[in-house]
Amino acid sequence: MSGNATPRRRYDGASRRRQAEQTRARVIAAATRVFLEHGYTGATIPLIAAEAGVALQTVYRAAPGKAGLLQQAVLTAVAGGAARSDVPVEERPAIRAVIDEPDPRRQLALYAHTQPGIWSRVGALMRVLDEAASSEPTLAQFRDAQEAQRLAGLTRFAALMKARGALKDGLTPDRAADIIWTVCSRATYDALVGARGWSHHDYESWLTETLRSALLP
Repeated sequence: MSGNATPRRRYDGASRRRQAEQTRARVIAAATRVFLEHGYTGATIPLIAAEAGVALQTVYRAAPGKAGLLQQAVLTAVAGGAARSDVPVEERPAIRAVIDEPDPRRQLALYAHTQPGIWSRVGALMRVLDEAASSEPTLAQFRDAQEAQRLAGLTRFAALMKARGALKDGLTPDRAADIIWTVCSRATYDALVGARGWSHHDYESWLTETLRSALLP
């Protein structure tokens, strides 16, 4: 009988970890809904606990306070799910496909394809983050770090294209990254899709053609 004790403890431990991960994901999803409905100031830990159907202590275990919950909500939205939020950006399947694609025209089309989904998931939360960052230095630093990380990733992407001889003559990786960063910004998505009513298909097609025209010979 003693031989069965260790496997059972291992199973119980794995089960508890899965349950904890599922509970944390439920809390983050509830926090996202509350932030979007009430804004950062109106969102409270009791409201989030009630929305998630958990105790207050469970919410506090999910993230360090309300600022931490908003950070996790943004990271989860960018990744497309709680299970992906800890995976490095360049190892996520959609971005990995962009990196591994040898044809530069196809590369830019694949990257453009990622943008409607990202901004539709995260755009409203980023507006909540902008509101909160004006009074929460931690969230201002988080927002700036996310933008710096995005630019750094685009610079690596542009450097890869340069190394493969795909960029226009004289176009540096830094300048190419600035172009992608600007064309694919949240402001552009908000202007074309939000304000002007473009469909995601039209927005993606425009991104693809604009990036090809600006970057490729």
